[in-house]
Amino acid sequence: MANRTHRFLSVAPLFLGLALTRMPAAAQVFVVGEGTATADIATGFNPTSVPLSDEPLTLAGRRDLVRNLEAEQGFAHRALPIGPGLVLEANGQFRPGPAEYRKMMYEKGQAAAPGDRVVITSVSFKGDSIVLDLNGGPYAKHRFLRHLQINDAQVIGDPYEIATGSRLTLHFEGGVPEISAPEVKALLQPVLDFRVQSGEQAYADTLPDPLKEAIAAHEVLVGMNHRMVLAALGAPDSKIREQQEGDAGGARYEEWIYGHVPQTVRFIRFQADRVNQVKIAALGKAVEVHNDDQVNGYRTPAPVHEIALGDKPLDESNRNSTAAPTLRRDGEVASENSAGKVQFPTSGRSSGGNESPIPPPPNE
Repeated sequence: MANRTHRFLSVAPLFLGLALTRMPAAAQVFVVGEGTATADIATGFNPTSVPLSDEPLTLAGRRDLVRNLEAEQGFAHRALPIGPGLVLEANGQFRPGPAEYRKMMYEKGQAAAPGDRVVITSVSFKGDSIVLDLNGGPYAKHRFLRHLQINDAQVIGDPYEIATGSRLTLHFEGGVPEISAPEVKALLQPVLDFRVQSGEQAYADTLPDPLKEAIAAHEVLVGMNHRMVLAALGAPDSKIREQQEGDAGGARYEEWIYGHVPQTVRFIRFQADRVNQVKIAALGKAVEVHNDDQVNGYRTPAPVHEIALGDKPLDESNRNSTAAPTLRRDGEVASENSAGKVQFPTSGRSSGGNESPIPPPPNE
């Protein structure tokens, strides 16, 4: 028995080796390393040259920056990693360096790809720097109820457990100077581009100044149309279509919802193509309801036809012309036989003008 066992053990490696050599090539495993995963990440950088003031930033200047930068939307010029650690020197270099930058992308993941839309969700000041949180920031929102459990069951779930945003620190040598929001955007140009305009933003530039300013501040006014709201806030998170309660005519409305609790939630109600109600529900505040027209009755002007080269100008003879359309050439006069009559073919008709009788069907 011992000899049989020894003989089996000696033959087993031979069969194992043959089995491994007959394994298909598709069963091979390839491991993707840091170099392969980050090979296509661009790290080129060109510093800016924006003139800066020598005066320190005032409290009013801070408030203006927060008001004009928060909720601003731009486009990423380079891939942004999840988490903090990105530092941009004003009119200087970008940190970390190429190798550490690729390592951050490999270890923490990507918050935005080049060309993706990026939103500034928070603006704060720390020493000689302006700290900008992008797409929600690098840290999960803290909620006290996350720490409460009943019978090993969490009291409330936290939709912000996983952070998917990034943090960019704009550093100034010698302290933050008196600076405006457009100047900050110009300094961020190597990382974020705020100049690219979508079709809705280009449309907003054609509107009157009050509407243009409201859209730039991401505010919705009663009386705006769908396109204005899209230019101000973008696509809604959800839509609801309902019938107006107590309305004898059965009028229907559509409601666009922006935001999620605990963030500020906006309810934009449309009837036809106009906003007739705006509700703003902010955490810890009473719900704001706006029903009155806030655009002073403004309506988008109707399309106007501009006469181009080759168009026939209007004069008094043809300005109010009501002539029926015709296929006749200019100057061609209709014959007397065809004027005001519709001619039918005479084939199949009797000489008396009466229609020929319908022949009976053939016999089967």
